[in-house]
Amino acid sequence: MGTIGYAAMFEQFHPTDLLDWSRRAEASGFTAVMASDHFHPWTPEQGQSAFVWSWLGALGAETKLRFGTGVTPPGYRYHPAIVAQAAATLEAMFPGRFYLGLGAGEALNEHIIGDYWPEPPERLRRLMESIEVIQKLFTGKVVRYDGEYIKLESAKLYTLPEKSPPIYVATSGPLMSERTGRLVDGIITVGAADEKIRMLLGRFEKGAREAGKDPSKMPRIIQLHVSWAGSDDEAVEQAVREWPNGGMNFPKQDIRNPEDFAAMARLVRPENFKGRVLCSADLDVHCDHIQHFIDLGFTEVYVHNVGRNQAEFIEAYGRQVIPSLRWATEPVAASRS
Repeated sequence: MGTIGYAAMFEQFHPTDLLDWSRRAEASGFTAVMASDHFHPWTPEQGQSAFVWSWLGALGAETKLRFGTGVTPPGYRYHPAIVAQAAATLEAMFPGRFYLGLGAGEALNEHIIGDYWPEPPERLRRLMESIEVIQKLFTGKVVRYDGEYIKLESAKLYTLPEKSPPIYVATSGPLMSERTGRLVDGIITVGAADEKIRMLLGRFEKGAREAGKDPSKMPRIIQLHVSWAGSDDEAVEQAVREWPNGGMNFPKQDIRNPEDFAAMARLVRPENFKGRVLCSADLDVHCDHIQHFIDLGFTEVYVHNVGRNQAEFIEAYGRQVIPSLRWATEPVAASRS
């Protein structure tokens, strides 16, 4: 079967609670964890934003789950050499269990270093340079790099795993989807209209084939936001209260502060969540929703319940949703850099 994962959202919850819920998720049939990497929450009311890299070591020791970041933006608050070192260490400690999820980042978390927050084309170029640096460091050789944005002088990773952790890139556009297929091991995206999903996967597969890879053997990962509660009305109210950013159907990468998101949250209405966050009390509806994306071709699905009722959600999914999912293909082997 494929991978059904638990999304551990560091913007919302204390890391100790997330560790407990991840253990519960493993016991309930979830097979992986995707942990968000934030410096700030989206809104002050969400209330948390712990350092995910400290927590990932605890998760590896406390569970047998596969796990990774969803997603880390290199080239700002993290130099890619530090990301490579952290990823290599986790894979060395927990062989075959860690993946490195990378993305272009958001001003909410990255503006804190005080540098100019660049326009989208530059952010993608910076990401591409960072990926190249990380892949070079994973070879174990001494690396020097003089890019347009990233500099590296005589760096070598001495603690390395037997095999490099796979690199997956989060993308929502055609250009980066194609580059992702060409350059790394798998793609991460979020729920969207079927036409967009098919476009992204198609461009990803095109890039993979151009690089001589078999895209059918590469992980295709999606994170889905849901709101599950005792009634449909409660599920909607929960989404508006706990995850208002999920109802903001406009680009958010340039917004700097949680307080700005909180101000915009006052404009969010229940109808804004349509097609963005599934709000339903009916677990059969949840099952059909997830199954739809499996049928579109995703091999790994990570579910984020936006509510505070995490333990109940995990138990309910383990009882009724996870056993009902049908995976059309065998799980994709995680290709290695």
